[in-house]
Amino acid sequence: MEKAKVYYTGFRTELGVSLLDKLKKLVKEAGIDDIDFQNKYAAIKIHFGEPGNLAYLRPNFSKVIADIVKENGGKPFLTDANTLYVGGRKNALDHLESAYENGYNPFTTGCHILIADGLKGTDETIVPINGEYIKEAKIGRVLTDADVIISMNHFKCHESTGMGGALKNLGMGGGSRAGKMEMHNSGKPVVSQKRCISCGACRKNCAHDAISFVEKKAQINIDRCVGCGRCIGVCPVDAIRPLWDEAEEILNKKIAEYAYAVIKEKPHFHITFLMDVSPFCDCHGENDMPIIPDVGMFASFDPVALDVCCADMANEQPVNAGSILEEALLKHRKENDCDCTGKCHCDYFSLLHPATDWKTGIDHAVKMGYGSDQYELIKVE
Repeated sequence: MEKAKVYYTGFRTELGVSLLDKLKKLVKEAGIDDIDFQNKYAAIKIHFGEPGNLAYLRPNFSKVIADIVKENGGKPFLTDANTLYVGGRKNALDHLESAYENGYNPFTTGCHILIADGLKGTDETIVPINGEYIKEAKIGRVLTDADVIISMNHFKCHESTGMGGALKNLGMGGGSRAGKMEMHNSGKPVVSQKRCISCGACRKNCAHDAISFVEKKAQINIDRCVGCGRCIGVCPVDAIRPLWDEAEEILNKKIAEYAYAVIKEKPHFHITFLMDVSPFCDCHGENDMPIIPDVGMFASFDPVALDVCCADMANEQPVNAGSILEEALLKHRKENDCDCTGKCHCDYFSLLHPATDWKTGIDHAVKMGYGSDQYELIKVE
């Protein structure tokens, strides 16, 4: 496959030129204006930040992109799907409050926010993709209704996928609650008998008669359950949760297939910020110190090449003193008699999360044919 073009600019500025100016120049050099936005709905897929976690992207960045879309006659909006886990973004109302708390609103971003899979995470569209693992992806309806997809990605490490970039933001972030269940496990939730208060909301909302009550506690018949996740959304005490039992390699591949479902047959463009690179997922309610120095902003029409490029650039950086990566590096040196002195030939993501390999998702996306793992890096001054 031909090398994809990935555009890059650093975080150094000069008098009269802001990072927002540099971002605008970057995406224009990368070709965002070539997209036909005229009278089109443009979904800007972003992570609004879990309350308590401060590594999320500032809303100022999204306003630059929203303004460009409007300049080209488009109708931009920011979006993300509800989370599968219990937290500040479990339903659309909490999700919006979290976004507002973190500074995302029409005044700071220049556009509105729409939660992709509705109030309780059940508003979805079935997208046929005939993948190796996923035949019909369950995508938040707002994303499938959009005419153009733009992803704005905060690059970081991830305990289950190794790293999180464009594919993670699109795939896991674009799936409805049922879609997230399908990626994370076999799609069958379980009930905490201790937390269940026997209110009956789960049974009332189950269309497949899969929930019964034994000794006043809900139980799920996995043979009847279809993994729609509605019971998770309606439980008032968060007693119903997913199993989280999928192998990490298959999880990465499923995410790659879901990412394809989000951008399938649509114009798409991707922007990644290699900054505040935290060792764990942004869905945590906290963020550890960055493991490497801030690097820059990247843009490409190819989300796969973009992820590979950012991983490569991250691995070229020195390790931040006092970070969890430095601890892992010291352990690596001791166990392997390695003489590296800060810029290690080892993969940082594997050092931190040895149980998973981020390359499996990349390889799967390349195999599917919607991106390349070969890229040409073009610097924008």
